[in-house]
Amino acid sequence: MKNAELSQLATALAAEASKDKPDFKTIEPLLVNLNKHLTLRTYVNGYSITELDSKIWVAIRSSKLANSFVKKGTSANLSRWFAYLEQTHPEIQEEIKAKDEAERARKANLSKAGASYNMALQDVEKGVVTRFPPEPSGYLHIGHLKAALLNDYFAHELYKGTLLLRFDDTNPSKEKQEYQDSIIEDLALVGIKPDKTSYTSDHLQVLYEYCIRMIKEGHAYADDTDQETMRDERMKGIASKNRNKSIEDNLAIFEEMKAGTEVGLKNAIRAKMSVDNPNKAMRDPVIYRCNVEVPHHRTGTAWKMYPTYDFACPIVDSMEGVTHALRTTEYTDRNPQYQWFLDTLKLRQVHMWDFARMNFIRTVLSKRKLTKLVDQGVVWGWDDPRMPTIRGVRRHGMTIGALRDFILKQGPSRNIVNMDWTTFWASNKREIDPIAPRHTAVDIKDAVRAVLTNGPEKAYVEEKPKHNKNPAVGMKKVAFSKHLILDQEDVKLFKQDEEITLMNWGNAIVRKINGSNPITDIELELHLEGDVKKTEKKVTWLSTEGQDLVKAEVWEFEHLFTKDKLEEDDNWEDFVNKDSASKTNQFCDSNVKDLRADDIIQLERKGYFRVDKAAKDGAGLVLFGIPTGKAK
Repeated sequence: MKNAELSQLATALAAEASKDKPDFKTIEPLLVNLNKHLTLRTYVNGYSITELDSKIWVAIRSSKLANSFVKKGTSANLSRWFAYLEQTHPEIQEEIKAKDEAERARKANLSKAGASYNMALQDVEKGVVTRFPPEPSGYLHIGHLKAALLNDYFAHELYKGTLLLRFDDTNPSKEKQEYQDSIIEDLALVGIKPDKTSYTSDHLQVLYEYCIRMIKEGHAYADDTDQETMRDERMKGIASKNRNKSIEDNLAIFEEMKAGTEVGLKNAIRAKMSVDNPNKAMRDPVIYRCNVEVPHHRTGTAWKMYPTYDFACPIVDSMEGVTHALRTTEYTDRNPQYQWFLDTLKLRQVHMWDFARMNFIRTVLSKRKLTKLVDQGVVWGWDDPRMPTIRGVRRHGMTIGALRDFILKQGPSRNIVNMDWTTFWASNKREIDPIAPRHTAVDIKDAVRAVLTNGPEKAYVEEKPKHNKNPAVGMKKVAFSKHLILDQEDVKLFKQDEEITLMNWGNAIVRKINGSNPITDIELELHLEGDVKKTEKKVTWLSTEGQDLVKAEVWEFEHLFTKDKLEEDDNWEDFVNKDSASKTNQFCDSNVKDLRADDIIQLERKGYFRVDKAAKDGAGLVLFGIPTGKAK
């Protein structure tokens, strides 16, 4: 088997293993082929362990079916290879152990979080079906993720019920297949597995028929009032001039809307609820409107009019068997409207529960505003590290485990708070600190050359732990020589004849400082018998001999907005932080050449970073700084 085939096999095994109900008929032929491939081989490729061995071994170990198949021993070559790696390469098991420990830690942390899930939902003994109904008009942000995770948690963890994913796709002007695909990918990324996926557009014919019924029963009417006047009349509690139009006229106009004629385009259908209800959401809301701007991404031009979310949602919830509609408090005023549709159309009842949406300082979560940030080039895209999208915070270095934990710990409380990002990132640091390999970097700008007058005449390399407190992270090569480079910011604080510590080496005495603002070079005298506990300055360094230094673009990010809380009357564009991204160029130790995209590391004394682009094919490394929850 070729490398590409082996890689596909590993991917297929991992995909099947991750399913709730893996299919042995799919797994067995993969394992049989692998057994044949290993007939005269110790490793799957070459004469030493490679990433392919690790990937395939972990995939088998993660699958109960595959693992059982191997343990039976009926495939001798496969069983031999699997056992050999397990015995001679214990490091291969670290990923499995890390996953198990992380899962145990997450469950333990969640139980201590203080978030109460004792909501006393009604009729749970009859079964629980929840739903997450995103509109495919943008990428998911962390506010959406809270709704998705809570619905998933109630359905699958608390009540062993069913979670529906339903795309609310009734506004073709804003919706794209790209967004729909990204939502599916992001939910899978964070471990949310809907039991069923559907689309509101699947039900357009049924919704059309329900609207006809509403008109015939006197519960809806056609209205050609312009939008501004309609908004003003609703605010003042004034009835539309069309409110008492005849059923025949309303039905005729509805058909004009369906055809997308000039008359139809001027009209909307409104539910006849109330003119002056204190709850303005109950004042004859629009339930159908024309949209002929662009074809629908699923139904094309079959429809020229579409139901509003407020009309479609209760009907489709009832039709699809939803028992509990859990949604954010921004819908609280519209709950009576939801109930009105169920009662008026005599539909199966659905229980509702509101929970607080997530708000963060210096952040907007409006899709309209986020879209504008992307379209105007303020950010690099929906996955920009400064964006509050799932892809944005992931690219910024948030781990999936920490992201899930943070949101679930908020719980389904109705209390609305404006959260600081520090707690968000502090939870992430707790997860990455124990496992992030340590590396060294020196800022290229004004880097200071240092000569150790009594340093080693010949450069040499030693194996050192990547993480002093966690041997499982592995080893790295550290080069030592008499020629070093140091950061300008460190050296400009040095004093003549001061004793300093070269971290992970020992003490040195500053014997000469050349230049000022910037300092160009210095002379140091090694003093390894010195006490590192007594020095004030402990600095990082890199040897320029004995290794090939790797160039890196190192990015740091600030908040996108300069004001903690944007008010309703604020022009949010006035508060965009134009200096929210900054870049430095750094030299890194030679070990970073082996890093892959999405790896998380610590640059000693500089912070944690996620690898956005690996150093390969002559291109330098690209690192994105990960906040730690501490003020800089």
